[in-house]
Amino acid sequence: MDPDEILLETESAMEKAFDHLTHEFASVRTGKASPALVENIDVDAYGSSMKLKALAMISTPEPRLVVIQPFDSSTTKDIERALKESKLGINPITDGKLIRLPIPPLTEERRRDLVKTVKQMAEEAKIRIRSARREGMEGIKKAGKDGGLAEDAVEGCEKEIQKLTDGFVKKIEETALTKEADIMKV
Repeated sequence: MDPDEILLETESAMEKAFDHLTHEFASVRTGKASPALVENIDVDAYGSSMKLKALAMISTPEPRLVVIQPFDSSTTKDIERALKESKLGINPITDGKLIRLPIPPLTEERRRDLVKTVKQMAEEAKIRIRSARREGMEGIKKAGKDGGLAEDAVEGCEKEIQKLTDGFVKKIEETALTKEADIMKV
């Protein structure tokens, strides 16, 4: 395998791990309403499991309120049940065709729990980054043995992979610190 391909695949895997983390962070409550809090909740409707964003329009007309308007009013009860069963811990208020989710202010204890969750998510992303690094390093070493890649080229690629790893780990740490600050802000 070509060293450039290995570097590209490694960078792509690291980018996916980082994107996954930012997507996960969007679902962590900070005290303000956001459609990202609920859009990926699984709802059992029409005999299958679907994401909420596929079943309803989600908006935040106020800083502490999420409004969910189902495209089909027959799914309102299904959406309400999914919201009650979700890990959000917020009771939906159904008002005809609209479902309102009032976002209560976070307690200090809940903020600390969310910070722990953010740190755990960041650590999992770092593990995925290191796994991509390991796979990239193994690929480079294999290319060095099999393809007759020069030793200095192998070292250069390994340094490049390490530089990518360091950059992504730093981005993860910065993003986690920003999210923690958002959570702790009253």
